This record gives sequence, structure tokens and C-alpha cells, in this order.
Amino acid sequence: MIWAYPNVSLTAILAVVFSLLYLVYLFRFYRINKKLKVKKHRLAIKMGLRLAYFLLFLVALAGPSIGNVTKEIKQEGKDIFIAIDLSQSMNARDIGPSRLQRVKFELKDLIKNFSTDRIGLIIFSSEAFVQCPLTFDQNVLQLHLDGMNTGLVPNYGTDIAAPLALALQKYRTDENQDPKSKSIVLISDGENFGDNLNSILNELNDEGIRVFSLGVGTAKGSTIPSGNGVIMDESTNRPAISKLSTNTLKRIASETNGQYFEISDEAQEVPQLISVIEKIEGTVMGSRTVEASANKYFYFLFVAFGLALLDMILPLRTISM
Repeated sequence: MIWAYPNVSLTAILAVVFSLLYLVYLFRFYRINKKLKVKKHRLAIKMGLRLAYFLLFLVALAGPSIGNVTKEIKQEGKDIFIAIDLSQSMNARDIGPSRLQRVKFELKDLIKNFSTDRIGLIIFSSEAFVQCPLTFDQNVLQLHLDGMNTGLVPNYGTDIAAPLALALQKYRTDENQDPKSKSIVLISDGENFGDNLNSILNELNDEGIRVFSLGVGTAKGSTIPSGNGVIMDESTNRPAISKLSTNTLKRIASETNGQYFEISDEAQEVPQLISVIEKIEGTVMGSRTVEASANKYFYFLFVAFGLALLDMILPLRTISM
């Protein structure tokens, strides 16, 4: 027999309390017995009945497991591609310590909330690349996050359609074909110089893949650090100012049945993003059969309640009239 809750301390405390109460009861009986004629066998029956259901309550509390049962455990999960903008504008410091550093910090918490789901990382600027394919390995994901910087991708402008197209391609070749469990988290300051966004949004919508966009930056904006100076605007010969542009990000979320969230001086909406993704329906990714012990506490509890009820409705008189 296996005990599910072998709490010896609790059992001992309950036994001591029961013993003390019964010692008080016996002492009271002894004083009565000195004055009145008491039928001792009736008292013995009552004591035996109470001792029996008390011991049964203790056994039920410990959770006795007898025999084994076979259970099928289904493993459900979601597939999430996180696309991260690594253009030079992500080095802007309107969100401290910088837009990219803040994103890396927030993503570590986001990833920890989805330990049973497959997560992949896509980095992009003018082009998009798979930094980490879909995986359950949290350590690998954290390692890739730590090494992210704007020097990992070519920087000739930002094409927001590129990571969406790459994620769509990877999803189409994946073995898990259930679109309900697939989503994309698009993280960017919203600047977009691409020209094929419309077709990609139509394809994502047809496939049922939702995009949750996360805007990073402020409406006021900031200069963009570059070495010991800042990036200059060639048209004005003054420091370039990068501002959060929400229109494209909101449009992407709206047309794919997703939602828009923001990290700015006015909003910190990563917790809301996590909450929404948690509600996405997962798909069965596998199952396994395990043997588990069968907890039979309810049999002991049922008999104990029966004896306790018998003790209450059929009291045995200990004093003869």
C-alpha cells in the first residue's frame, strides 16, 4: 500500500488530541462509576465504535493507494513565432535603456510563461532570418535573446512583411497543421519601407494565423545612437529622430484577428499580451500512457462516516436506570 499524504506529524497530533479527549471522558466515567452502577460492556462498545471510525478517518486522511490504474496524458501546446525588429532605430533610447534592450528583458518573462509551447525567433530589418526554429527548449531561446543586437541583420530600411512571410512559410511546412494553435508576435517600432504587406496579410488571414503586434517607442521619439555619435538624416543634415509609428502595426493586428499592444512612456502592455496568448486554443502535440496508483481513501472515509452516523443515531446508554 502506498500513502499519498504520509504526514506523520499531522497523524500524531490528531491521535494525541483524540487520546486526551478520551482520557477526559474516561476520567469522567470513573467518577460516575464510583456513585452509580454502570454497565461496562456498553461503554466498551461505544469506545470501540468511536476508536474504529477515528482510525478510519486517519487512514483516509493519509490517502491509501491500492493497485495501479493506467492513464493517458495528452500534451497540448501552441506554436508561437516571435519576430523582432533589429533595425538601427531599435537602438533609440526613448524607452530605457534602449528599445531593443527593453524588448529583450520583457521577452524573457514572456517566454517563461509558455514553457509547454513551441516558440521560435525571427529577426528582421530589410530582410528576415530564423534565429531559432520552433522549440520547447527555454535555455536555447534565452541564449539567442541574450545575443541579439542590430548588427545581426542587414540594415537598409525595415520591411515588416518579411518576417510575416517567413513565419507563414515555416508554418506551412510544419507537421502540426492546426492553424488555431499558430500565432505570430511582431515586435517593432512600426517603421515600414516594404511594399508587399497586403498580399502577406491576405495569406495569413486565409490560413487563420493571428498576429499580435507590439509597438516599442514613444510618439516623441529619440535620436538613434551610432558609435560615439548619432545617425544623421541626409535630407536635413540633422540627427534623425525615430518615433513610434502605430498605424501599420495596428492594421496588421486588425486584419489578422489579432491585437495591438505597446511598450511606451504611457503603456506597459506585455502582461496583457501574455494573457491574450494564454487564451489561444492549443492542439494535441502528443500523448503518453502512464501507470498511477489508485487512491482509495473514499472507501475508508465512507465507512468512517457510516460508523460516526451510527454512533449519533443509536447512542448506547452507559448508565442503567
